[in-house]
Amino acid sequence: MERKIGTVSRGVRCPIIREGDDLAKIVVDSVLDAADSEGFSLRDKDVIAVTESIVARAQGNYASIDAIAKDVKKKLGGETIGIIFPILSRNRFSICLKGFARGAKKVVLMLSYPSDEVGNALVTYDMLDEAGVNPYSDVLSLEKYRELFGENKHEFTGVDYVDYYSNLIKEQGAEVEIVFANNPKAILNYTKNVLTCDIHTRVRTKRILNANGAERVCGMDDILNESVDGSGYNTKYGLLGSNKSTEDTVKLFPNECFDFVEDIQKQIKDKTGKNIEVMVYGDGAFKDPQGKIWELADPVVSPAYTSGLVGTPNEVKLKYLADNDFKHLNGEELKEAISKRIKEKDDDLVGDMAAQGTTPRQLTDLIGSLCDLTSGSGDKGTPIVLVQGYFDNYTE
Repeated sequence: MERKIGTVSRGVRCPIIREGDDLAKIVVDSVLDAADSEGFSLRDKDVIAVTESIVARAQGNYASIDAIAKDVKKKLGGETIGIIFPILSRNRFSICLKGFARGAKKVVLMLSYPSDEVGNALVTYDMLDEAGVNPYSDVLSLEKYRELFGENKHEFTGVDYVDYYSNLIKEQGAEVEIVFANNPKAILNYTKNVLTCDIHTRVRTKRILNANGAERVCGMDDILNESVDGSGYNTKYGLLGSNKSTEDTVKLFPNECFDFVEDIQKQIKDKTGKNIEVMVYGDGAFKDPQGKIWELADPVVSPAYTSGLVGTPNEVKLKYLADNDFKHLNGEELKEAISKRIKEKDDDLVGDMAAQGTTPRQLTDLIGSLCDLTSGSGDKGTPIVLVQGYFDNYTE
């Protein structure tokens, strides 16, 4: 009988994870228990996705403000440091900022405007136009910013991040100066020791700073890229991808977890005979149309995945075939013609008109976004997601 259902995404509940738990076994048992209780079966090419949060928690990958401060002081000198291009987030940045400030005597905090890298706005482009401000060239002091724009609270959180970040720095015993600019070179008028906090543009920012007279430059990926006094760490991403855990600790992005996904894949194969794929996922890669916020505050959507998730979709557009190649056909004839075209498609459809409009993104970014939306970030209690039918097409 022809299957009538395509892709299905299921959130799977599991126990609350603690440090040291055998997470691979818990994931496998939870998925198999869910399949038994809900009456579905695993199939080849299913995807089991595990949120990065419980992977890092099982690893015990946490760090304190003091560990952050010690690393910052060691790498940037402990005097006046420039902290540039942070995102505006209590969850993502506030605890890191406490550690940065504790490792310095003075912080020059340079905020990008009108919004941060992922779209959290300080002001709007309309406000800039009205004030005659050019965000590509103008550097604003705090006094000038307040004169032009006053107090501006985040649309969703109600926080004035300018005041909030300023107070966090002062609470750690550091002096603070705030400026607003989008050119990395602007910070060099205040200090030559710079911590750049952008996520996806950090390589370019470091290059510009190093080429224009900076003495010491670090990104957040250079802080806690190794353990400090036994702290957690991430060799590749440092503090990028970290989240607030308590008021003085952060949970870091999971460290080296390819063995973890391959372990789950093997256990499922041993128990069911099915060849499934496994990935760890964090933020999805999508943009909120209301708040203009791009969700991806992690450095990548997926820090680890099995080999079957490498690459991009290779699909043809059904509506293109129906409206062009087979516009003269209807009913069963049309179905058979499209099915035949799908079965005979090339392994690489780049440049093929029938593939235009399909989504040319990495499989892990697409599936990770689906999983992030499925699991949510609140109290659903489903940090495991089972995706079935993602690799099916119209012929199957």
